[in-house]
Amino acid sequence: MHDGKVPEVLTGALQFGIKPGLERITALMNLLGNPQDSFRSIHIAGTNGKGSVATFISSIMASGGSRVGVFTSPYLERFSERIRIIDGKAGLDKYTEDDSYGEISSEDLEKYSEQVKKAREKMVAGGLCDEPTEFELITAICFLYFAEKKIDVAVLEVGLGGRLDSTNIIKDPLVTVITALGLDHTGVLGNTISEITGEKAGIFKEGSPAVCFDPDLMILPDKMKPDVRATLISKAEEKGIELSFAGSKKAFESARFTEDGRMEFTYKGTVYSTALNGRHQIGNAITAIEAALKCGASPDAIKEGIALARWKCRAELLSIEPVIIIDGGHNPQGAESLGITMNEMLGGSLRGKPVRLLMGVMADKDVDGILQAYKTCGINIRSAVTVTPDNPRSEPADVLAHKINYVYNISDDLEAVEDPDEGTRIAYQKTLNDGMVLLATGSLYLAGQIRATLKGLIECTTI
Repeated sequence: MHDGKVPEVLTGALQFGIKPGLERITALMNLLGNPQDSFRSIHIAGTNGKGSVATFISSIMASGGSRVGVFTSPYLERFSERIRIIDGKAGLDKYTEDDSYGEISSEDLEKYSEQVKKAREKMVAGGLCDEPTEFELITAICFLYFAEKKIDVAVLEVGLGGRLDSTNIIKDPLVTVITALGLDHTGVLGNTISEITGEKAGIFKEGSPAVCFDPDLMILPDKMKPDVRATLISKAEEKGIELSFAGSKKAFESARFTEDGRMEFTYKGTVYSTALNGRHQIGNAITAIEAALKCGASPDAIKEGIALARWKCRAELLSIEPVIIIDGGHNPQGAESLGITMNEMLGGSLRGKPVRLLMGVMADKDVDGILQAYKTCGINIRSAVTVTPDNPRSEPADVLAHKINYVYNISDDLEAVEDPDEGTRIAYQKTLNDGMVLLATGSLYLAGQIRATLKGLIECTTI
């Protein structure tokens, strides 16, 4: 079992922050015997959609009978969510019933953390490298665990960027994947879309095919799309690899939203059904389908994997009566996708309905852009409860409330509450009283905490 606690070896590593580069992870993995070389991987980079594509692909591979290791970030409710093994179809069925299934146990987490701790001490004492970062240590724990548990394939989500991300130490991926791109982490990855794309495409490997979401379908200014395509093609040519662009306008146009909260779409003559709502998820699903085909997945495994995929806090419908939706979108592109999705969920019955916003954000996010995207997409926000996520980078609840009121002019039903748990209870009680749609959003860190609190407040089968 897992208690969700962060391993002791990681708690002191937070101070080392983000330090892109492969020197430290290379030295660390050498001391640990390079366990990452003992299994094949599917490597995923991008700005938006990495987690969704990872869950689609891992679900497809498990449906086909593979023992799949899944490494994602950040975690929402428990640290152990980041490292999971889905053992074939039987494991996938258990995961769809219990989203904690397959997570690394507390015992295993402690075991591999201790091994990594000793290697870190040896590395630093020997002057091999500087102190490794938290993400590098987590990556090492993950690789040790996957190797010893003898997985068939690992689905690895890049932490930041691609070229210098610690996951990029892998040598022989089955396929590399680039999801939708945008201008994010510009201080680390570059100031132009071409520079950012180049960093993401740094995961390309000689001998491994690459699948990229079609730049023409990305939520980007039109002038940026040719630059993205040209950069991806150039990077693929440098490695001499096969590059495929995944996308279909017809598939997007075929979307149908059912009253039970699912979405159906048609791609290359096959009708797919998914619990991951929103037309943007069609792009993620198609990207996963094309990547899975490169890995030899069967049509039946692909269809079943898409149907069984679960990814919490992404336009996730927690309850229908009253309607409660939780989404971890934290940039304008994600907000635009959410707005479009909400207008189509439940067969379009949510369009134009009054919405109560339960929101908390990081101070470094484009809050004004997010709020304007909601408004442009027709989300009818008539009430809001703002909270301060438990993170030193958080926007204070009262500051966020002021920004919301400036855009929506709802001072008569606007409440700033510092504590996220208390704010969740207040927003939920208000929704019980008036039946207004409740949308919890703004930050993945907050979404996980809110989701856990809502578990104790509502009865539904989806959480």
